Amino acid sequence: MRFLLIGAAVLALSPNVRSADWKPAPTPLTTKWGKQVTPDNVWKEYPRPQLVRKEWQNLNGLWDYAITPKSGDKPDKWDGQILVPFCVESSLSGVGKTVTKDQYLWYHRAVEVPAGWKDQRVLLNFGAVDYETAVFVNGKEIGSHKGGFVPFTLDMTDALKPGANELIVRVWDPTDEGAQPRGKQKLKPEGIWYTPVTGIWQTVWMEPVSKVGSIESLAITTDISRGEVTVRAKMSREFGAAFQVQVLDGDKAVGEESSTDFGCTIKIPDAKLWTPDTPHLYTLRLNVVGMQAGSNYDSAESYFAMRKISVGKDEKGLMRMLLNDKPLFQVGPLDQGWWPDGLLTPPSDEAMAYDLKVLKSVGMNMLRKHIKVEPARLYYHCDKLGLLVWQDMPSAMGAGRKHFVGPGAKDDAEFTTEEKKQFLVELKAMIDHLSFFQSIVVWVPFNEGWGQHDTNDVLKWVKDYDKTRLVDGPSGWQDRGFGDMKDMHNYPGPGMFPPMPDRVSVLGEFGGLGLPIKGHLWKDKDNWGYQSFKTIPELRTAYHTLMLRMHPLIGKGLSAAVYTQTTDVEVEVNGLMTYDREIIKLDPKETMAWHKALFGPAPEEKTLVATSETEAQTWRYTTDKPAAGWEKADFDAGKWAEGPGGFGTRMTPGSVVRTEWKTDDIWIRRSFELKDVPTGEIFLRIHHDEDAAVYINGVLAAKRPGYVSSYYSVPLTPEGRAALKAGKNTIAVHCKQTGGGQYIDVGLVELVPAK
Repeated sequence: MRFLLIGAAVLALSPNVRSADWKPAPTPLTTKWGKQVTPDNVWKEYPRPQLVRKEWQNLNGLWDYAITPKSGDKPDKWDGQILVPFCVESSLSGVGKTVTKDQYLWYHRAVEVPAGWKDQRVLLNFGAVDYETAVFVNGKEIGSHKGGFVPFTLDMTDALKPGANELIVRVWDPTDEGAQPRGKQKLKPEGIWYTPVTGIWQTVWMEPVSKVGSIESLAITTDISRGEVTVRAKMSREFGAAFQVQVLDGDKAVGEESSTDFGCTIKIPDAKLWTPDTPHLYTLRLNVVGMQAGSNYDSAESYFAMRKISVGKDEKGLMRMLLNDKPLFQVGPLDQGWWPDGLLTPPSDEAMAYDLKVLKSVGMNMLRKHIKVEPARLYYHCDKLGLLVWQDMPSAMGAGRKHFVGPGAKDDAEFTTEEKKQFLVELKAMIDHLSFFQSIVVWVPFNEGWGQHDTNDVLKWVKDYDKTRLVDGPSGWQDRGFGDMKDMHNYPGPGMFPPMPDRVSVLGEFGGLGLPIKGHLWKDKDNWGYQSFKTIPELRTAYHTLMLRMHPLIGKGLSAAVYTQTTDVEVEVNGLMTYDREIIKLDPKETMAWHKALFGPAPEEKTLVATSETEAQTWRYTTDKPAAGWEKADFDAGKWAEGPGGFGTRMTPGSVVRTEWKTDDIWIRRSFELKDVPTGEIFLRIHHDEDAAVYINGVLAAKRPGYVSSYYSVPLTPEGRAALKAGKNTIAVHCKQTGGGQYIDVGLVELVPAK
């Protein structure tokens, strides 16, 4: 679209330090885009695609910085240079230092206002700064902001002087020692918690606007049934003027309107609806003109898409998510948006778009943006590429506070009145900022129990504030009965809640299949996934099995599934790609075919041998090593004990213990009848902690090392499947325990193709 090319009009600034002196800070891993970053080429793209003006000045590049005690004044000298917009902890900042709650981070540079901006207001824009920010121009504080994930704008006009101006930014960030929304940042990163981010982490820029008044933001709503778009401008001040809106489809004007109340509704002839397969965008040309001829106060370009998101019943009476009034299954990843060299900041716009293009290449149609707000350009890319977005609110959790709500907990997290108020301020700011982007179809105020407070009050507020989108109940763990969706987390899964008459069943997280690839790791050891594999073929087989097992659930009412996750992140190795994006672990063409199959008729899942998940199944078992041949069909296990599965200790995650087992080893057997040899896909349904070997009629059918925390499915070996026969069959299992919890239970299922 033409208006994105306006970024080429950016005015260059002479750097106030030598670019040749800059180099990245040490890091365990970097991306190919990070290797190309220099102070002269860093993030040059226009940062606000939803409202594009011709004139602007990019302030990214090298700034002075200093880290001082929080009790101190402005520093007299600077510690060095930092590359904006990368946070101080990142490699690409050139600094790589941690800032604590007892310190301030200071930024400093000189700026000059172009002579052509004379007699206009000059706005200073920050894409995002984490967390509390104060801004000074020529020694005068021009404003402050609290919040780490949304943009803010300050008017610097009255503090400016001719020539060079001194710009200073002061930042304070308590990370996990505060109760503010912080997402996955932690001062001491571990497991699923990542390196902290402090300070400027999105583009900083200036722009001139009319002193009479200008457009601050746009609210765009579409009505696909009427074929109309309504464009309303929020103005910087009230004044008499005409708001002119023109709609273009490509180069062709298809509608225009003008009003004096800064809102226009325009009929779109033969409106082209936006979908993931056909992500059609219309261009908007906007002008604010005075009552006198020739007085043009503001001009900008924007865009919109004609689409509707809702919930409703399909032809079987099952509740579904609907896009443009039609059921559409949504499948995509949990998208963390972290980078080894830039942390929260992608090394470049090209890098950021690459992740999205990979998701499209494997046949995904959505992503869940996980407890992070991205630069605005990411959502523009999703609008353009055709990716639906579920947008999380960054979680707020303070270390040592009662901010964690575990599964089954009766009480919500405890926050002070002021902390609740600030959370709502930041939640509203996020929605106000992102509601423009039509790819966003779901708001997710809470992830699991992380800072989950006043649950239904918050969810209802969001639903009332933005009636054009869906609101997820808490994504995972403790649902409180409200939300368009009821959201299950199930690792490795898949799984779903039973169909409901008034809510949609979704799988907000599943999978998490881990594969560490040497040479592409944040750490060479102590990496993890929810279930780990050693080879790419093993990983691909496991992923394909998840897709096969998920297909019948779609037929039962599952409306969306979110796989964990887009990339490896720090010590997590459960990504579709490595952390440096060098390797896509799944074959795109093969994976696209697996995903495409999910949109076809759903097969039926038939139980051949039931597990003890819902009803006890009787087994023969022993904890004493049996004689050779114990796994064979003709072995006499009449002297073994008899009891109900599953076997283990009751605190083992995901277990349904009906017979206690505490020794190092257990052997279990049972017989089952088959009327005919199955012809569909056959899977072993198993929960093991730890190593398990499964035999069918004496033939090894599966071998599963390690432990898992829930039931999941694995394909039988070809030999194990071939051992099945009509009539009586025997399944025999050996499970070995080495430490921690312990559990074993198995069954067999068949996928019967849809008729």
